[in-house]
Amino acid sequence: MKQIITSLDLGSNSIKIIVGEIYKNELFVLACSEVKSKGIKKGLIVDGEKTALSIKEAFKRAEDVLGIRIDKVIVTTPSYYADFIKGEGYTTITREDKIVNGYDITKALQASVYNRISPNLELVSVSPVEFIINDQEFMKDPKGVTAFKLGVNSILGTVPKKNVYTLISILETLGIKVVDLAFGGQADYFQFRLPEYKDKLGAVINIGAGKTEISIINEEILVSTEVLDAGGKNIDRDISYIYDLSLEDSRKLKEKFSLAHKSNASTSEIVECLTKNGEHIKINQYEVSEIVYSRIREILELSKKQINLLTKKDISYIIITGGTTEIDGFNKVYQEIFGKNALITRVETLGVRNNRYSSALGTIKLYADKLKFRGLVASTMDEVEQEELFSEKKKIDGNSLLGKVYSYFFDN
Repeated sequence: MKQIITSLDLGSNSIKIIVGEIYKNELFVLACSEVKSKGIKKGLIVDGEKTALSIKEAFKRAEDVLGIRIDKVIVTTPSYYADFIKGEGYTTITREDKIVNGYDITKALQASVYNRISPNLELVSVSPVEFIINDQEFMKDPKGVTAFKLGVNSILGTVPKKNVYTLISILETLGIKVVDLAFGGQADYFQFRLPEYKDKLGAVINIGAGKTEISIINEEILVSTEVLDAGGKNIDRDISYIYDLSLEDSRKLKEKFSLAHKSNASTSEIVECLTKNGEHIKINQYEVSEIVYSRIREILELSKKQINLLTKKDISYIIITGGTTEIDGFNKVYQEIFGKNALITRVETLGVRNNRYSSALGTIKLYADKLKFRGLVASTMDEVEQEELFSEKKKIDGNSLLGKVYSYFFDN
């Protein structure tokens, strides 16, 4: 069975759905859908009816591309008031061969959660720190080892149930089952991780539209996170206030005309805009870039301060992502704050080449990696659904880019 996984990421600016296939350890996008968010503020649902309509539209667009219905999904959850605690548990191996397999790993991880989660909290992640063989030997991956007892020390990540239950309820109403949850920070890490990060301590900064999320990753495990009440929409409001423009026009000015760093901006580059009062005004690139630069610098300085509050240890790497990092010249601003220690990452996956998709893509990779470690095949589509999906290839124009991608997978 192929590894085809659907992820859902609710942002303050847009709702994103990605259907991807893991093939030879690479992620290929089969369908992507993005619609404007409604009823969502800073990643949290504030109007269920409006959000339900947006989610329904997003799924319909993805399903129209695939030609089949999507009924299972992995969801990126908001990290507000996330908490991380230690878990420990063990399982006995009664099989005659006594060889540890994925089933035993799953049982040990389940035991590490038992009686440790408060009723008002929802479990989002269970990350193994180390496994213990027969109460004596410690290791990262015990598969294939002979043992009569398998123990594990883990990190349990939780959020208040209100963070996720409204969304789960909406999806259930639409006939969609939530298969798993993921923190955005850990998903971003899995999207951009490098082999040299595996044993190190690092930070992930995701600057979205309504918020900025800072996450600390220790040896590939999310250990703490914090959400700042600032993002790309703060820049939009600054431009709107100063020039008396609508928020939509301010966003377009930010994304299409301004630069993140004023040093490369030009006073001779001018654009004409219409104010909310109907007045025509001229704005030069340098002036608007000063506004953008000031706010981005503030967000990065706050992020740096938050990293120092979340951990006192030395950081080996910093990953910076999110839609706001796509503004031209962003790398110059982050170098002023973080130096060369920070990595401005770029999503290069065909069909979704924008950092605003990093969490949705990373959620797929995280889920596949987690199930692979437990000896399972990760997929949100069963064999019947996959067979139906494969049969749809004849309906796709083979000369189109999407058609070529489909033929590559389905004919091999």
